[in-house]
Amino acid sequence: MDDELKIALLTEQWHVNRERGASLMFKKVLIANRGEVAVRITNTLQQMGIVAVAVHSQPDRWGLHVRRADEAYALEGESAADTYLRIDRIIDIAKSCGADAIHPGYGFLSENAEFAQACSDAGIVFIGPSPDVIRKMGDKMIAKTTLADAGVPVVPGYWDDGNADVATLEKQAERIGYPVLIKAAAGGGGKGMRVARDVKELRSGLDVARRESVSAFGDDRVFLEKYVASPRHVEFQIFGDSTGRTVHMFERECSIQRRHQKIIEESPSPALTPELRDEMATAAVRTAQAIGYEGAGTVEFILDESGAFYFLEVNTRLQVEHPITEMRLRLDLVRLQIEVAAGLPLPFEQVDLVPTGHAIECRVYAEDAARGFLPSVGTIRHFDAPVGANVRLDSGVQAGDEVTVYYDPMLAKLVVWGMSREEALSRMVWALRRFAVTGVTTNIAFMAKVIGDPAFVRGEYDTHFLDSFAVEDHESIPDEVLVASAMMARDAKKQVHGSQSAATAAASPWRDAGGWRGV
Repeated sequence: MDDELKIALLTEQWHVNRERGASLMFKKVLIANRGEVAVRITNTLQQMGIVAVAVHSQPDRWGLHVRRADEAYALEGESAADTYLRIDRIIDIAKSCGADAIHPGYGFLSENAEFAQACSDAGIVFIGPSPDVIRKMGDKMIAKTTLADAGVPVVPGYWDDGNADVATLEKQAERIGYPVLIKAAAGGGGKGMRVARDVKELRSGLDVARRESVSAFGDDRVFLEKYVASPRHVEFQIFGDSTGRTVHMFERECSIQRRHQKIIEESPSPALTPELRDEMATAAVRTAQAIGYEGAGTVEFILDESGAFYFLEVNTRLQVEHPITEMRLRLDLVRLQIEVAAGLPLPFEQVDLVPTGHAIECRVYAEDAARGFLPSVGTIRHFDAPVGANVRLDSGVQAGDEVTVYYDPMLAKLVVWGMSREEALSRMVWALRRFAVTGVTTNIAFMAKVIGDPAFVRGEYDTHFLDSFAVEDHESIPDEVLVASAMMARDAKKQVHGSQSAATAAASPWRDAGGWRGV
């Protein structure tokens, strides 16, 4: 089939799907989240003509996601446990405002099977996979068993019911061979995870891992797997619909991590050959088909130095780093999530997905890299993001917004695209150098150093890359930032009523510059 005919058929199918979708599509969707992902979802909903409903805690009552939404409702309280994790309250709001569906975003309740089930019980569509799939993939041991039975390569290890005694685990660790990784069965984000290089570390690590797991997940079950010394973290975006069609949307390299949290991602991975990419993609699709996956998800693998790869986990939600996939494929994954949840089929097949160029994402956090990445709180005085061709910013804040202690300190995601990796790297360096935030300290300068590191430029890195990465403590504040802060201080002085000393203390350009780290 020639390209013109293929495009014509796809266009015709697209119109058929959209006409069918007009009667199926939701009229109102509640977003059970906050910050940049809530703003991101709101944008797509409004573009689709769907009413976007926000929920918010007391600290978030003036948040950007609230200001951008069509409707907003308060969740009484301040902490996540009292607000964004309150299943009963969120369901009550969705029912009372007439929401047809709930989009969970990522984090909070996005991978909570109880929440997905509560939505179904209330007659509200959960925009994500079924509760059963979330439940199975949320339990690391069930996931490994399921995928191993489907022929997907998994890391050698030991998992039974997660309650094996110390003597049994010691015997299994000897069989696997040290070092081993102790992991929480219900874990994620590095919680309940410890490396044991001998039997002494195994015993002490088991106690710590179980305590952490109970504290974070209310579940003390653990299992063992072989510790891969210098792994790369490579994930594949998957998508399935109600017709049984399953596709992958290629890979994302996520090895630049700090404390098991990703901070820089890129696509394609500089580590994959075309042959290895095809092999891993096939395994990802096999994974999705084995569990009957619908909607957006991610199959994560670890890749060792020899080129062998192993299944790590399935994230049953949209990923933070989804924009780099969107930029390479020119797709809106949130729109696809909504359409699939409404019963529409995917408007393409695997052969139609042809990525172009290279995309990189940097996560902008309010934290001080020079001081152990301590979170930084306060009022954002100045938020000047770069604007240019093939530069995208997904942000949850603006100047004047408050960064509090209650939630994750991620402010925004800076994403760039280039025809080549070299072009994308150059564009990211340019963008980071022109990203100015004052009032709080950010990791912008730190990420610029990582992006410019010779080893990173060569694509020679793994998940331990940042373990020994040098962070400079004293760096100069660029002139343009001082000028901007001084102007804000001047404007603030005009509004301060009282003594001159009070005005000076309230509006200082040095204070407003925050913990600036120059690039």
